[in-house]
Amino acid sequence: MSAGLLELAERAARAAGDLLLQRAGGPVSGVASKTSRTDLVSDTDRAAEALIVGMLRAERPGDAVVGEEGADAPGSGEVRWLVDPLDGTINYLWGIPQWSVSVAALDPSGPLVGVVHDPSRGETFTALRGGGARLGRRTLRVGPGPPLDEALVGTGFNYVAAQRARQAAALPAILPAVRDLRRLGSAAIDLAWVACGRLDGYFERGLNPWDWAAGRLLVSEAGGVVAELPATAADPVGCIAAPPALFGPLRALVDGAGA
Repeated sequence: MSAGLLELAERAARAAGDLLLQRAGGPVSGVASKTSRTDLVSDTDRAAEALIVGMLRAERPGDAVVGEEGADAPGSGEVRWLVDPLDGTINYLWGIPQWSVSVAALDPSGPLVGVVHDPSRGETFTALRGGGARLGRRTLRVGPGPPLDEALVGTGFNYVAAQRARQAAALPAILPAVRDLRRLGSAAIDLAWVACGRLDGYFERGLNPWDWAAGRLLVSEAGGVVAELPATAADPVGCIAAPPALFGPLRALVDGAGA
């Protein structure tokens, strides 16, 4: 069953990616704010989600489906889909080719399959629980990781001003302790890049389940470590990911900085 779920997830992600590429750079409609006036959604996000949800429901009518843009279809079975039809909407709307489609299926034991599709680069990352992670046909395996001070680390910032201020306050402790930080704008791609070695680590607060459900499986199936950053009184839940030897030092740094 799992292989069939992965094939469906990849097919749906690619179909949405084709739609998004067709509309990229064209007229924008239906733009609205979400968590803040700088956190946007458009009709293109909604159309991509509707396409994915329609494909999933047509072939798996008993599965639950939850999407970032409002899809919330109940299911009668154990499989639940988490869909982010356009992770990196701001990049997409500004013409920056750093955005993705993320589709994951979960069961009571956690993520079962995950797909992160990067239409701009023509790259598709896939993972199957117990079956490894791949970029196209290439199997992904992370190494132990570099020393902390040589690590290139990805992160992201919240669109709520008060939370961004707290994130910024943590940077003076983090930035000097690593090689450098990258804020690229798509959590799903950040996690996929940890899995394939383009980033040595990644952390971010303010994520929703659909932001990292597929990416966390990519990292873990590639041999990396992924953990939730628990919510605090001031900040929402997040995640942190890195190769095994780097994970502990990076986690200690992030926790010590209050990030």
